[in-house]
Parts: sequence; structure tokens; C-alpha cells
Amino acid sequence: MPGLAPLLLGDGRLPVGAYTYSAGLEPAVAAGLTRDRIPALLRARLRTAAATEAAAAVLALRAAGQDPVDYGPVQRALAARTPAAPLRDASAALGRGVHRLARRLAPEHPAVTALSTIRPRPLRPVTLGALGAVMNASEEDLADAVVYDEMQTITSAALKLLPGDPLDTVAWILAAEPDATAAVHEALAVRTPAELPARTPLLTEQWALQHARQERRLFLA
Repeated sequence: MPGLAPLLLGDGRLPVGAYTYSAGLEPAVAAGLTRDRIPALLRARLRTAAATEAAAAVLALRAAGQDPVDYGPVQRALAARTPAAPLRDASAALGRGVHRLARRLAPEHPAVTALSTIRPRPLRPVTLGALGAVMNASEEDLADAVVYDEMQTITSAALKLLPGDPLDTVAWILAAEPDATAAVHEALAVRTPAELPARTPLLTEQWALQHARQERRLFLA
């Protein structure tokens, strides 16, 4: 299982509802983002939201190994670094899907049962930390999976919102590898919730607030 864990966590077909999320691409497109600017959005997300979420998932994984398991500090730190309510709501909705999968795999695992004590609902990176514990994923594998998931979420959404050659999306991910690696290294270096990066993509936050008021949309955010 440890060898399969990063592959499964990074698989866009993982049944956790991630297909409902565009990692900010749909609001960006509605605001005028064109296809040629997607690589720049990808790099910006890796340097901000992805690094923060990967670090939070790693912190949650470490918390899952303690007795008792207490996700409270990382949950609160992450919520404080997600100022836009629609993005917190989207993260909680996606977290519910991850939590459901973790319960299906190991309902009695302490890392899983502790998720049910979080109020409000646990955010997605926290639930990914718990799922990583269930799957015996290493910290580096989990951080890699979270960062890769950010990239594949954006590129998969691009095929629906701004259709083009699917090979372009692969090229975007490969070109972003230095930023992805940097995000993983930054995530692994965070030791406490207080050190969690507080860098948010400001335009993404603004666009998310506007997106939440739209009646016709394909993605949560």
C-alpha cells in the first residue's frame, strides 16, 4: 500500500468529488483569463495555495500519528489562511468526500474517527492527512500528491472550459515541475501550524467571491 498510496492520491479518478472543483480556473476564465495564461495561473497557485495546502496536509498527517489525534490546530490555522468563505466551503465539501473514502477504508482508525470531532467540517487538506495515515503514505508522498492534484485539477478543468490539445496540459504540468518541487520542499519544512504559509492568490480569492454568486457554473470554485 505505501507504494500505491501516492499514485492513488494523485489520481483524478479518486472518488472524492474532486471533479466538481477547478482550483480557481473557472472564476479566472469568467474574469477574462485566456488559455495562454493558464501556465502562469498554474505557477501562481503552486507558489501560494498549493504550498499552503500541502503543508497543512503534512501537518495533519503528523497529527494523525499522535495519541490522541488532534487536528484542531492545523484546521484552525488553515481556516485562518483561507479568508474567502466560498473557498472554505468548497474545501469542506471536498473534505467530506475524502472523509467518506477514509471511513470506507478504515472506519475504526484513530486518524479517521478524529475527523468527526472537528467543528465545522474538516477542510480537505486535513482529511487528506488522515487518508494518508490510513494508506501509510510518507510525508513527501502526501505533499507530492497534494501538489500534483492541484496541477491536474486545473489542467483537467481547462479541457472543459478552454478546450485545446490535451497534450498541452501535460506540457504545462511538466514545465511547472520546478515550482511543484519547491512547493513540496516548502511544505515539508513546516513544523508547526503557526508556521503554515499565509500566502493566498489574491485574485483567486476575489474571483471566488464573485463566482459564488453566479447561477450558471460548472465547478464549486
